[in-house]
Amino acid sequence: MAPDSGERLDRYIVRLGLAPSRRAAQELIAHGLVRVNGARFRKAQMVTPVDKIEVLDTIRARSIEPNADLEIEILYADDSLIVVNKPGLMPCHPLRSDERNTVMNGIVAQFPETAAAGDQPREGGLVHRLDNGTSGALLIARTQESFAKLRAAIRGGKILRTYEALVAGNLPTRLELNHPIAHHPVNPEKMTLGDSSSQQRKRAGRIAVTIVEPIRRIAASTLVRVTPRTGSRHQIRVHLANAGFPIVGDVLYGGPKVDALLEGRFWLHLREVELGSPAAGRIKVTAPPPSELMSLIR
Repeated sequence: MAPDSGERLDRYIVRLGLAPSRRAAQELIAHGLVRVNGARFRKAQMVTPVDKIEVLDTIRARSIEPNADLEIEILYADDSLIVVNKPGLMPCHPLRSDERNTVMNGIVAQFPETAAAGDQPREGGLVHRLDNGTSGALLIARTQESFAKLRAAIRGGKILRTYEALVAGNLPTRLELNHPIAHHPVNPEKMTLGDSSSQQRKRAGRIAVTIVEPIRRIAASTLVRVTPRTGSRHQIRVHLANAGFPIVGDVLYGGPKVDALLEGRFWLHLREVELGSPAAGRIKVTAPPPSELMSLIR
């Protein structure tokens, strides 16, 4: 039972067996799938044995259900990895037991070995993730050995990821943005700039570096090339918004709403990845931007 003085919600639901890990618990909480006495709580809020905890749905902890009806564009494949062109608004992997329309559901149908390549059953061999509203090149390992090597490479900054984004405003020169990224204190769906002077790790945030270079002006916006040197959640979106250049369509971070984009979609695309494949050596893979983005800049 939770101590009488209270216990963090995320820790409590893991201890009760309602989620396989704290990370999984935090995702359930962030997606509004946990209720405490009928209300949404934040992951760090305290609960006690008298509170009624409900999980509205659960993460599939043992497998990814194949979905052969999903069409996922394969950009590159060798014996160690696959690179796909993730569509905008398609999640990378299932969070709920009934989800079948994610990238990994489609990939597992074509490459069954990817389901067991990673260390999180619901993520399979995903080497990294993209926000639902982001499209572009996504790396998926085919073996456990490749997964370990590629994860170490991405943590060590040895995988070069080059994004394109359409931002509001006129960006005339190159920017190097290096504010740390932290969880928003109120909204679990958002991230914010960290306070590097804080002694609390949660408020200080994680080190984050983003390089932004203008490509060309497009009316009241600028098409930019973005190279993140680190990989914090929502890093590019937060850095650009706080520099005064929010991404077009990214209303969560103050970007202008665009009727031509569906709700939740914004103009951010992982255009190119360059890395050392464990099976084939150095490779560079380009993901063409989808038509819904290109139509806004023609």
